[in-house]
Amino acid sequence: MMVIVVENVPPRLRGRLAAWLLELRAGVYVGDYSLRTRERIWEQVCGSIENGDAIIAWKAPTDQGFDFATCGENRREPVDFDGLKLVCFKPLQTS
Repeated sequence: MMVIVVENVPPRLRGRLAAWLLELRAGVYVGDYSLRTRERIWEQVCGSIENGDAIIAWKAPTDQGFDFATCGENRREPVDFDGLKLVCFKPLQTS
């Protein structure tokens, strides 16, 4: 099982994701594919993201039971904390 969430991505990427995965809500896609297919889908997401951002989460044999990766510019950043993957928030940039 995998979940991909995208924000501010081009419509062609959303259409491509909808061809492979079920779009539960706007920008939230789920599916169940092999490792190889998941990696190919994620490569397409990261290669077509432009100014948007995305996160993918999948079932994995970790203490948490899942793993995740991100691409694009986002305030949330994955951080390893003694073997647990957590999310760190970058500070807001003031103009």
